Order: sequence, then structure tokens, then C-alpha cells
Amino acid sequence: MKILVTGGAGFIGSHACEYFARKGDEVMAFDNLGRGRILGKEINQSYNLDFLKGLGNVEFIKGDIRDFKTLRMLCKDVDVIIHTAAQVAVTTSLKNPREDFEINTLGTFNVLEAARLSSKDPTIIYCSTNKVYGNNVNKIPVIEREKRYEFGDKRYKKGIPEDFPIDSCEHTPYGSSKLSGDIYVQDYSHAYGLKTGVFRMSCIYGTRQFGVEDQGWVAWFVIATLLEKTLTIYGDGKQVRDVLHVSDLIRAYDLFIESNTKQSVFNIGGGSENTLSLLELLDLLEEITGKRAKIGYDDWRASDQKVYISDITKIKKELNWEPKIESKEGIKDLTEWVKSNKYLFQGGEK
Repeated sequence: MKILVTGGAGFIGSHACEYFARKGDEVMAFDNLGRGRILGKEINQSYNLDFLKGLGNVEFIKGDIRDFKTLRMLCKDVDVIIHTAAQVAVTTSLKNPREDFEINTLGTFNVLEAARLSSKDPTIIYCSTNKVYGNNVNKIPVIEREKRYEFGDKRYKKGIPEDFPIDSCEHTPYGSSKLSGDIYVQDYSHAYGLKTGVFRMSCIYGTRQFGVEDQGWVAWFVIATLLEKTLTIYGDGKQVRDVLHVSDLIRAYDLFIESNTKQSVFNIGGGSENTLSLLELLDLLEEITGKRAKIGYDDWRASDQKVYISDITKIKKELNWEPKIESKEGIKDLTEWVKSNKYLFQGGEK
């Protein structure tokens, strides 16, 4: 196959490029290398790019998904588009909602139009988010335990299903822009017959993830712990998420591409068996590293969900998929990678 990965030099994008390149597919990684600028952070932009160049059958193309002309040209002869490129932080969307909209909504529309106009009718994988459900998740009663919150409604014992309400609540600009793209991707299947898979992701983590305070919290906690940086916890730290290793995510993309399913929406994460609160992750990292991060506290962030767990029943059934990497094992793997590459987070040379 010939595969275009938008955001190909990013965390999820680079893992998608690697996975399909190692399968022998021809891969184009399309990226503007702008994550650091958008987030206003110093982020290593070259590590993943250098890694991809070493794979051999990955072509890097510098470009922006807001550039429709280039996208249309690239999509003329591709079989699959894995659309990972995005503005990824709630905090940034609140500061600059226009750029968030232009990247996440207009950029996704450009990808879809390029696919629609291609004679190849490429399969589209869309990286959506649990934020599409917005503050409705916080309307579920929770039980407060010593170090975590739990859903107090037994209907959500397995987590949030795909038909959970999305209306009449706050989403933040980020949640709104991603939901707009989510709906457009679904409709381009219904209206134009494209094969589309929407993956509403919970917390994805793994190697080559340059987590910062605003986005990529699992990696950020690992980095801060190992580099003895001060962590700020917004709220009380009892917030719970299901976490999923990136390799399990990319495997799900592949299963959808190979499946006979024409269009579907999946909630995807580690599910109810792979959950962590912020405080529990700190405990786990102390167990793994022998270090306890320095912590400060601040007010809750806008629309922060006290508990979000993906109900992965549907994706298990439709794609015969389930997580293979247990959270403790995966976080050990990430910790070893950060430990071996500390220079990447210290601004120095190896």
C-alpha cells in the first residue's frame, strides 16, 4: 500500500509511519514541524524525523494540512490516509481558538476533500478524542476514594460508550474543533462512500513522546520525575484516565484498514483494566525509578473530566482487538526510553 500520514513526525504519526514502513508499505510523512511553536514550548522537532529517515521507505514532506493544493496532489495515488495532524492542547485552543479551528476543523476538511477528489478512494483513519463528549462526562456521579475518583453509576462500569451524549455542554474550543472533524469524517463515508474509521482516543503514551504540561501527561510525568522538575497538578490529582500504549493503537488502525467495515466510530483506550489517576501514576513512577516528583497544586482546568474511561466493547467485537501491553509494563518501557535519552529534554547533545 501507499500510505500518507499527516503529522507524520509527531508521536502517534511517527509510530504509524514506523509500523507500516516495517510492513513494507510505501509511507509519506507529512508534517509542518510546528508543534513547539503552537504550544509555545521548546520541543525537540528533529528526533522523530531523524528516526523516520533511518527507516528507508519513509518519505518526509514538509507541509501543512491547511494547504489544500499540496494535500490534493499528495492524495492522488494513496491507498490510506492516517490523519494524526492536529492542534492537540485544550489550553492552547483557549488562547488561540482561530488557529485551533483552522488546523483541526479546516485541516480535516482539506484532508477529506483531497480524499474525495482522489481516484483511489483512500481509506481514512481519523484521530479523534474523548473530549468530544465534553463536560457531559462530569454529569455522571463519581465516588471519591483515597487516590482516585470512580464512576458512581453502574451503567458506566466498563466506561463511556460511543453513543454517549455530545450535546448541551461545554467542550472547549479543542473539543469542538475535533468533534467537528469527527462528524465530517463520518459524513464523508455516508455521503461519498469513503471508508472511514474514527478513533476517539483516551490517553495514548509510549516512546518518542515529548510530553509537556499541556499535553501528553503520562510522558510529562515520566520526564519531570526523571529530570527532577516540579509538576503542577490541576485539581486534586484523583482524576482517572484509561491509558493505552501507542503500539496497541496503531495495531487497531491496521485491523480497521484490513477489515470489511466501511465506516465506524470507536472509543479506544486501555479500557477499565488499564486505568490510572495522576496520584497513582506518581506512586508507580516512584516504584519504578525510586524518585518522587516535586508537586505543586493549582485550580482545576476548564472541562477537565474527573473520570474518563473508554468502553472498548465495540472495538473488541468489530475488530477483534484488545490491548496487549498492560499499563505498568508500558510505562516501564517509556521510562527506560526517557532515561536513555535525557539529553533530548535538557537541550544538550548526546
